[in-house]
Amino acid sequence: MEILKVEHLSKVYGTGENQIHALDDVSFSVESGQFIAIIGPSGSGKSTLLHILGGVDRPSAGKVFLNGQDVFAQNENQLAIFRRRQVGLIYQFYNLIPVLNVTENMTLPVLLDGRAVNRARLDELLDTLGLKGREQHLPSQLSGGQQQRVSIGRALMNAPAVVLADEPTGNLDSKNSQEIMALLRQSNRKYGQTLIVITHDENIALQANRILAIEDGRMVRDEVIR
Repeated sequence: MEILKVEHLSKVYGTGENQIHALDDVSFSVESGQFIAIIGPSGSGKSTLLHILGGVDRPSAGKVFLNGQDVFAQNENQLAIFRRRQVGLIYQFYNLIPVLNVTENMTLPVLLDGRAVNRARLDELLDTLGLKGREQHLPSQLSGGQQQRVSIGRALMNAPAVVLADEPTGNLDSKNSQEIMALLRQSNRKYGQTLIVITHDENIALQANRILAIEDGRMVRDEVIR
């Protein structure tokens, strides 16, 4: 079943001679439950694409549909709710709130929505992510790998339709990188969540079901791996 559809997506920054075409007529679709790796050189438009898919940035032209919904037909308030409920975003630098503990950081999207925390899901995620016993720790009391686990937990807390990860292992050593990717793959399989990962790591890309390659803002490769 198709969960994500991108139609003729373009993004232009600046005006006149200072224009930068970050994305140029990008189109593709994604089936529910797929693991997609997006690769390409620095400055190719990978992160811009991910931000638009997550509703963090708006396209200059084109459309994005998630579960048949036109993402950018929504107003800003609707878009904020969409980001919290439908998309899990994971970044390289964790983006945790330093004054909030593990549990508070993980449940923040739910609390911002004014909804009750699903304790069973929280406990399951804490257990799966190896964070049991660290619920009251602040980010400064955690290792880099543990902070990224909290970031993953926050992204998964609302059971989003799509998980978007921008170089999620780029700030970690080899051991932690492998563990983080194993956790993301486990979530992908266990919950059937669609996973889209930007990576420079060929080993990570080869774990995906499909590889999309971007150069100079254009899609230059769309290869099914498995």
